[in-house]
Amino acid sequence: MNAELEKKIEQLEEEKMHLGLDVDVHKLETEKLRKGKNKAEEDLDSLKTDYKKLRLSIRTAGLGKTSEQWRQEIREEKYRSRNSAMKLKASLSKIEEMKGRIEELESTLRSCEIRTEHLEINESRQSEQLHHL
Repeated sequence: MNAELEKKIEQLEEEKMHLGLDVDVHKLETEKLRKGKNKAEEDLDSLKTDYKKLRLSIRTAGLGKTSEQWRQEIREEKYRSRNSAMKLKASLSKIEEMKGRIEELESTLRSCEIRTEHLEINESRQSEQLHHL
């Protein structure tokens, strides 16, 4: 019976170690996703700033242009505006995706921490039982 308890304790300690590693991996993944989310938000802010500057330059620039030059500039601005809007949508989508992944990882992390806690309690109980024998 002592050998069984010792074997069970060894198994629990090994499982605890693996869960600890899993927790560390999940923490690293969560941090990586947070950094990616922050970068995407910075990119989004930069795009918004560029868009505002572009709108301002459209209003203040271009005196003395021909009709064709104006039409060409308008086409280019529409193209840039569409590109900015698409980048903005892609960034927002990526942010939402990252938020979802972060929530999943945080949930998994909580699960692993709870499981580790239960294993530590079981290990403690089994150690106490072993000492009482």
